[in-house]
Amino acid sequence: MITSKDNEKLKLIRKLSERKHRDREGMFAAEGEDLVEAAEAAGVPAVFVLRSGEDVETALLDAVSSLGSGSRVVGVYRQAWAPPGERCVYLHGVGDPGNIGAVLRTTHALVEATVVLGPGCADPHSPKAVRASMGSIFAQPLARGEVSDAPAPRAALVAHGGEEPAVTPVATLCLGAERAGLPDEVLAACESRWTIPLRERGAESLNVAAAAAIVLGRIASEKSWAG
Repeated sequence: MITSKDNEKLKLIRKLSERKHRDREGMFAAEGEDLVEAAEAAGVPAVFVLRSGEDVETALLDAVSSLGSGSRVVGVYRQAWAPPGERCVYLHGVGDPGNIGAVLRTTHALVEATVVLGPGCADPHSPKAVRASMGSIFAQPLARGEVSDAPAPRAALVAHGGEEPAVTPVATLCLGAERAGLPDEVLAACESRWTIPLRERGAESLNVAAAAAIVLGRIASEKSWAG
């Protein structure tokens, strides 16, 4: 059992709380039994797993946890990146890691597609994103790239002025941050624009994760992927 805070495994977990170390090491930490079990179910091997009271003293594991209440188990895993597939969900400028994780979870649940992270997106391997993914980080294909790397035809989700979602078959759904939306260069790369109809006196816009869930649900039910 680990009894020293200077143990190399504990040092690595501490480092992985920062993006620069996650990028350099190509690893990330997942805290909690549900996430470790999700990795096992997806067939993703751990670099190592530490269980409180079994592999490491409880106080020492609590000290490196990113959860305020501590964690009973922490697993360290290698990051997995894939090339964009034939069907994609492209995110641009989505800076909230919780939204990134939620979109990963929604995509994994509803459609077969690669989530492509464009410029300005949060790290999907940050503790908040990993928790929000509810384990989908281990099973959902994930890529990095520009909108041009995702296959056409592409549909941009915009706040106003677009057609009903899922009317036109597409290979890529493009989403931006709630306030900024999609930049002109991404809009120019899209063959169509979709808008989710809102109540007249309702909210002005939807959170990107909520919008993704609505549109991907439509795509799944209407089978409107191109090809």
